[in-house]
Amino acid sequence: MSELNQAEDIRQLTEKVREQNYFFSLLKQEINKAIIGQEYMVDRLLIGLLGNGHVLLEGVPGLAKTLAIKTLADAVQGAFSRIQFTPDLLPADVVGTQIYSIKDNDFSIKRGPIFANFVLADEINRAPSKVQSALLEAMQEKQVTIGDETMALPKPFLVLATQNPIDQEGTYLLPEAQSDRFMLKCTITYPDFDDERKIMNMVASGHSPEIRPVITLDNITEAKNLINQIYLDEKIEKYILDMVFATRFPEKYGLPDLKNYISFGASPRASINLSIAARAMAFLKNRAFVIPEDVKEIAKDVLRHRIGLSFEAEAEEITSDEIVDKILGKIQAP
Repeated sequence: MSELNQAEDIRQLTEKVREQNYFFSLLKQEINKAIIGQEYMVDRLLIGLLGNGHVLLEGVPGLAKTLAIKTLADAVQGAFSRIQFTPDLLPADVVGTQIYSIKDNDFSIKRGPIFANFVLADEINRAPSKVQSALLEAMQEKQVTIGDETMALPKPFLVLATQNPIDQEGTYLLPEAQSDRFMLKCTITYPDFDDERKIMNMVASGHSPEIRPVITLDNITEAKNLINQIYLDEKIEKYILDMVFATRFPEKYGLPDLKNYISFGASPRASINLSIAARAMAFLKNRAFVIPEDVKEIAKDVLRHRIGLSFEAEAEEITSDEIVDKILGKIQAP
């Protein structure tokens, strides 16, 4: 009887998923007007939006990272701000500051650009540690403290950051504590030949597509609430936990060679975000339940920035993606 009830619940949930997924299909179509050949990046931005998680995009210049984030904000009826990170940026330039008014003989708070639904942190690795630490409270607690006043940030609140992996002059490594706050770290690659031809022709024609708002904040809130209801079987939960624990104790999972390459494994945020991201992936594929392929597809994006590489790994040019590949190959999917 319980199995019949569960099947009926999944059937009803599937109808709700299809109803809400319609709005996100419109959103994806609208984004694809301006973004050509970066479906992977667009899907990850939507997963971050659905999972209420921040997204870090890494790739060489010219891959439409900034354009994709700006287009997403334009297609959603929410407040958008862009912060261009530079070495001389101050925390007050991000969160805001207190301003003294001679007329009122009192201090007032001037809010910074962090007070928006979508915050584009462009080239985030160019900011010094003081600015990085100022972002931590905002990203984790969804609030900002200026002076003795603590203010909640608007909902939804999403930091979409970019960083350039090839230009190291004037850049700072993101602290591990801050990297862990990003739900996903996505590595963006070049478009293929045909897509780049379309991009070239679109720019040469001078055509700039108009992006219209096609989804409201209420639609996003309803979809987020639905994500938490998507069915995650106990076997899938174990699969996720095995994957995360294999980054901490690889020898217990038949991967003793990896122990010398990992200085520290993924934190509990990895298992939390992997389950949320897998649910969001299932939602985007019009399903009310998670399958192992959802977990596999999103695993690298959740884990690559949460695995600390040892000096030996760096000396042998072993990447965190290769480590995740070995873990995926070893742990049997349910």
